[in-house]
Amino acid sequence: MSDNRFQAKRATRTEIPRPKKGEGQWALGYTEPLNKNEESKKNDDPLNVRDRILYTYSKRGFDSIDPADMRGRFRWFGLYTQRKPGIDGGKTAILDEEELDDRYFMMRVRSDGKLLSPAAVRTLGQIGVDFARNTADITDRQNIQYHWIDIENVPEIWSRLEEVGLHSTEACGDSPRPFLGSPVAGVAADEIIDGTSALREIESRYLGDPAFSNFPRKFKTALTGHPSHDVAPEINDVAFVGTVHPEHGPGFDVWVGGGLSTNPRLAEKLGVWVPLDEVADVWAGVAGIFRDYGYRRLRSRARLKFLVADWGKEKFREVLENEYLERPLVSNPSPESPLGHRDHVGIHDQKDGKKYVGVAPIAGRISGTHLVELAEVMDRFGVEGARLTPYQKIVLIGVAPEVVEDLVPELDRIGFSARPSNWRQNTMACTGIEFCKLAIVDTKDRARDLVASLESRFPDLDASITVNVNGCPNACARTQVGDIGLKGQLVLDEDGNQVEGFQVHLGGATGLTANFGRKLRAHKVTSAGLDDYISALVVNYLADREEGETFSAWTARADDVLLRGEKVLSEVPA
Repeated sequence: MSDNRFQAKRATRTEIPRPKKGEGQWALGYTEPLNKNEESKKNDDPLNVRDRILYTYSKRGFDSIDPADMRGRFRWFGLYTQRKPGIDGGKTAILDEEELDDRYFMMRVRSDGKLLSPAAVRTLGQIGVDFARNTADITDRQNIQYHWIDIENVPEIWSRLEEVGLHSTEACGDSPRPFLGSPVAGVAADEIIDGTSALREIESRYLGDPAFSNFPRKFKTALTGHPSHDVAPEINDVAFVGTVHPEHGPGFDVWVGGGLSTNPRLAEKLGVWVPLDEVADVWAGVAGIFRDYGYRRLRSRARLKFLVADWGKEKFREVLENEYLERPLVSNPSPESPLGHRDHVGIHDQKDGKKYVGVAPIAGRISGTHLVELAEVMDRFGVEGARLTPYQKIVLIGVAPEVVEDLVPELDRIGFSARPSNWRQNTMACTGIEFCKLAIVDTKDRARDLVASLESRFPDLDASITVNVNGCPNACARTQVGDIGLKGQLVLDEDGNQVEGFQVHLGGATGLTANFGRKLRAHKVTSAGLDDYISALVVNYLADREEGETFSAWTARADDVLLRGEKVLSEVPA
């Protein structure tokens, strides 16, 4: 444990709920390491591993790496060993971690809502070309994710990133994970407030600070001043959501304790008004509560959502105000949630007369070459910059109106569609078994093939249906909040053989109708049968829906035989 300088006077003014047994909460005196992760962090602050990477491991090679660094502290700099090729999903939970390890690394690069210049986009692409076998996926936390990274090349990669204002510090680990920021911050005509400066303040103050480098587990932050709530604030540990106070004007409400994985929970809305220049202080207060009172005994209960569930939002706010901010927050009704989500795909007006153009790759799978080509197009058409989105998309900012119709076909040519089909726009996928040591099934290739199949079967779909493809139960592609959420697992086919497949979640959503998708009892589908199953589901929706009824609303009332695809109301496209 660190010196934990922030807990000296905790619990002196505010009554803190105490669990029936010790949960590893530092501020209540449970300071001994309670699992191997806590022991590792106590032995050495993970931030210290940077120098060992720069001056030892990158020079002596993979075999010189201390296992405690490689499988633990490396994560604080965005590095995980990737899955060794050829290991099937049935062995994921059986083999020890070192048996799954390849000699190469995945690296996540944070963008934190930054506007990426054409030079930055080119650098990100060239790193993929030069060092990552041309990989460069877009994740749903606005990261670029590389694979096949050699430890010897990490210093050069970091140097190139730093030249364009980017880095991988605390991109993983029990740390302040990459921030989600509105992709249209500062330019959208309907924006309530631009929170860009608050994200930069949090980054400059607290990233890389040892006082915030050891949380019980990951800590996810989102901030948006856009009325569409375009950062999925309901499922983050802390989210700042644009709102307007009748006297004070634009500011932010604070939502806490959201998260997915195997125990999903929607965030609690505190109903407050925080001015732009106090967001970083409030962020530090929420993060401090998590650090000091978060549950460290069991990793399975070490997320903020469990603490918020036990305390309740009123007690959480009381502790935040009295013990961390030392002042009351201004109360204000939480803003209304919008219907659905917005990924900003398409062509939209900016408040300065220019346009922003949102483009969709397929399930976040792109390459370094794609990014280099995108940078060239941006330069050619005078595009100001690009932002990544929480939906595995890219938004080009500052496009002159007169070049839009020439720009769009050029973007299509290099694999970025500004006018995509529903399926291309609304399908997300996690990394999957190709590289992830936790995965059970393939996701990226499966999602690409699914999109192609559904585009041919339903080319003119007149509704929005989201498909979220996950390789395991951890919900990295948000299984529970997609219209059709697919959780990878091994299932039995008609002949009794164990094959790749999915548990199906139906009708999940964020926004106004936020809820977790409905699981049908004992209903699973094989990967091979996925195209036909979803096609039957879509046909039933189109035949049975009421006027204006969304897919999510339909799944909440439809008969199970229709949702399972056991009965089909009209002919399924081949």
